[in-house]
Amino acid sequence: MKFLEEYRNAEAVRATAERLRRLVRQPWTLMEICGGQTHSILRYGLDRLLPSELTLIHGPGCPVCVTPVEIIDKALAIAARPDVIFCSFGDMLRVPGSRKSLLEVKAEGGDVRIVYSPLDAVAAASRHPDRQVVFFAVGFETTAPANAMAVLQAARLGLTNFSILSAHVLVPPAIEAILRSPHCRVQGFLAAGHVCTVMGIEEYYPLAERFRVPIVVTGFEPLDILWGIEQCVEQLQASRAEVRIQYTRAVQPRGNTTAQEQMRRVFRVVDRAWRGIGVIPQSGLALREEFAAYDAERRFDVPAAGHGESPECQAGEVLQGLKRPTECPAFGRLCTPDHPLGAPMVSSEGACAAYYRYRR
Repeated sequence: MKFLEEYRNAEAVRATAERLRRLVRQPWTLMEICGGQTHSILRYGLDRLLPSELTLIHGPGCPVCVTPVEIIDKALAIAARPDVIFCSFGDMLRVPGSRKSLLEVKAEGGDVRIVYSPLDAVAAASRHPDRQVVFFAVGFETTAPANAMAVLQAARLGLTNFSILSAHVLVPPAIEAILRSPHCRVQGFLAAGHVCTVMGIEEYYPLAERFRVPIVVTGFEPLDILWGIEQCVEQLQASRAEVRIQYTRAVQPRGNTTAQEQMRRVFRVVDRAWRGIGVIPQSGLALREEFAAYDAERRFDVPAAGHGESPECQAGEVLQGLKRPTECPAFGRLCTPDHPLGAPMVSSEGACAAYYRYRR
């Protein structure tokens, strides 16, 4: 398959790894932002091909994982209402709130449905005018344009029974929060290719300049990741801090301006709490005032339960790159995919799930 198999070529992977071994002259620590990249690194054993001087640490690049307990508890309360059809992507169903998950609400009789597009939820609202249909809008900038389109479509159709529960988060503020942390040891970033396909790279220039870190926008296949690492190391060893695009087959410097315009029309930037991390200023998206009628938080006015995380869960340290999943005492023992304590164990992009699957 074009743009897939050739980026998994074993000979090219080995040649790139050998080139990296010759290139690296001192220790460097890089962070891959995206959980999809984390899964590829572990699935293909890329970290084991790298020279010992190179350390990869995993960032908070899983929007499901960083959705705060407070928002999940609101989702649970809304989904349990008998007049509601609650729609979500599948990987949110097993993420634990303070007491249960959406899957448990479904087992208790709640009408919780897995959809593959927010427009599926709009269609459900058209078919069921006597029910309230709520879509759980989770994701980075990648999914925000489609969710904005769903709101606009509902408005065009005049639907009064459709709303979204927005838990969108933004990548550049998270990178800045990591770099400002007194515990930060990251010297270069592999940025998420799919986010930059939408947003482009202009937001990363000030970060690279202010903090003197190279940022390389990277794809998700083995060669994408190794070439991204190579470009990052070349800059570090030349004392440069630039924004580069490795993932040129998908990412343009300005991104998808049509998608950006649609996002800005529907959403506004707000402060957002990140699960296990805390509030990051200007790191989330909420509906603009003119679309308040489609805001599930306003429509249902559900307070958060406020019970917080399991005390055994160390997902916050994992999401900040301060610990590997295997350094959490609960990993694989108290916390498994069947009985998760934290979101990174159940999300398809979670670091704990990747370690459980490939390194247990």
